[in-house]
Amino acid sequence: MRNLMFELRLVLQSRLAAGALALLMLLSALSVWSGLQAGAAQRAALERIAATQRAEVAAIAAKYADGGDAGQAAYSTPHLTVNPPSPLAFAALGQRDLQPYSLRVRLLGLQSQLYESESINPELAMAGRFDFAFLLVYLAPLFVIALMHDLISGEREAGRLRLLASLPAATGRLWRRRIGLRYALVWLAALAPLAAGGALAGAEAAGLAGVALVASLYLAFWFGVTAWVAGHARGSAASAAILLAALVGLTMVLPTLADAAIARLVPVSKGVELALAQRQAVHQGWDVPKTATFAQFFRTHPEWRDTPPVTGRFHWKWYYAMQQVGDQAVADEVARYRASLREREDWTGRAGTLLAPVAVQVLLHRLADTDLRGQLAYQERIADFHTRLRKFFYPYIFEERPFSPRDFARMPSFGASEARAELPAGPLAALGLMAMLALALGLRRVAH
Repeated sequence: MRNLMFELRLVLQSRLAAGALALLMLLSALSVWSGLQAGAAQRAALERIAATQRAEVAAIAAKYADGGDAGQAAYSTPHLTVNPPSPLAFAALGQRDLQPYSLRVRLLGLQSQLYESESINPELAMAGRFDFAFLLVYLAPLFVIALMHDLISGEREAGRLRLLASLPAATGRLWRRRIGLRYALVWLAALAPLAAGGALAGAEAAGLAGVALVASLYLAFWFGVTAWVAGHARGSAASAAILLAALVGLTMVLPTLADAAIARLVPVSKGVELALAQRQAVHQGWDVPKTATFAQFFRTHPEWRDTPPVTGRFHWKWYYAMQQVGDQAVADEVARYRASLREREDWTGRAGTLLAPVAVQVLLHRLADTDLRGQLAYQERIADFHTRLRKFFYPYIFEERPFSPRDFARMPSFGASEARAELPAGPLAALGLMAMLALALGLRRVAH
């Protein structure tokens, strides 16, 4: 314990080390604050949207005080769907800055509504959000390098290395103690603000423990890498240069190449193209005989086959049948699109088995439910809700029942599901293996 306290005083007496630790804690606190602010802004936006939605639906319902046409009511009434941030979203915002987290849908074709708002600001996509995941992946290794690059070369340049080497029995313990102490200090500086942010956000202990586990393994990986390089390099400048090159390669160059390779291997069309295809199918339906439209509709909805036929130029039952047929026309394209997105996500997870920074992002975004899988799950909940809407309105439309204010109160409402923290086993095991291997090699190298 006395030796450990002595080493701690040596670290804290170094202006570089003490300044680096203080700056890391400050940046970690800023990243947590930034994530909390982003989450609060999204929740506030959802509250404003919900208030506007209630007022709009109330105004529409007031027009039906004496009853009215259900088809017109379904056409005029939007239904709000929301995807609020999870308590852990502040740590890894992921796709929440790029994808919509609220969407108002009507009884019209679903696909055109799902994807017409799929617009991504390229500046946001390029820069990313300053959250804890960003700090951990890109900035924390810089502080590890600052504390570790001269671990051995600094003693050599100060003329103390030969003296330390003359005590072979104690040398290994000395380096392990110094590495362990620096690891503990970096871990504390990075994760203490995260714990405070988790408490403010109401995050579950299991989720925070998962984030801490991922951060611990990633920091162990970089301490292992820096120890191995420090054991080989002859000078502090050379050691720092090698480690900075490794940082750029592992966090920027190789992940970019992997992303480009995945995009080439699994090409994916844009969701806007699906929206346009669905709308084109609906527009063509105006020129198709009504009997042909109903024939396609009744294949998937035979329960309405015996309802009164449409004899006039327009009827709401024909209009909504045409909308549904438009969705059915692009169903195969939608399935392929979503399958391609999931395949890309799977390949990203596989890249994480070789690249520690990619594994960290995959794990943190899954824990926070802010990855592509979370966005697809939101879209699936919207599709289920749209199905409930159709089942609610179709009896009124196809049986030509009147629609009253009481029926407005009975309309289905969208329920947002609560995300559960998950740690994918594959990327977690790969990150753990890389961390333990790098740490073992680094400790072995500095001990000799």
